[in-house]
Parts: sequence; C-alpha cells; structure tokens
Amino acid sequence: QWTPDAVKETVDFPTFEKLDIRVGKVVECEKVPKADKLLRFLIDDGTAEKRTIVSGIAKEYRPEELVGKQVVFIANLPPRKLRGIVSQGMILSAVGADGRPVVLTAASTVSPGSKVG
Repeated sequence: QWTPDAVKETVDFPTFEKLDIRVGKVVECEKVPKADKLLRFLIDDGTAEKRTIVSGIAKEYRPEELVGKQVVFIANLPPRKLRGIVSQGMILSAVGADGRPVVLTAASTVSPGSKVG
C-alpha cells in the first residue's frame, strides 16, 4: 500500500512566492541520445523564444505522448547542463500510485506562460 512522504519543513509565504511556476505547451519532445532516462522538451512559454527543459521521465513516457500537452513547470531555476543540453527549468510531476511519475498538466486550456498560484 502506498503512503505519501513526510511533509517537508514549513516555508513562509514570501519564500514560496519566489518560485515562478507556469504552464507551457510542449512543442517538441525527443529522447536524449545515449541517455535512457532523459527527454528534451521544447516548451512554448509565451515568449518569442521557446524554452528547453530536460526531464528524467523517458522510461515512463514516449515523446509523442507529450507533444501538444500543457505542462506545469518551474521557470526560474538556474540553467543546468544535462548531457550537453542546457535545461531552463523543471517540469513538475507527482508520484502515481504505482510509484511512477505523472506529469502535471492543466485541466483546461490556458495561454502559454500563464502563472500558477
């Protein structure tokens, strides 16, 4: 039987407000060569330039399943290089009942770049 992890330490509201959580539309998604777990996403985040995000969910999702989906992501993490690709954020997922990640998506269509909060 699945049980949730313990709740982390309390943060104050100003600390929470520092996170920039947004919704973006997956324009492209592909497996990262020579990396079993990584997918490279091109996200329409409402800006003229699209955002690249690398996520370790390739074992749970086929790239074509995610193209066109509106995903929830953190926009203001520092860029991080993964397998030579600069990732500009983090796609959020929850742990499903089977222990596998479930990508968080918008229940209704929203404009790319819409803030969550």
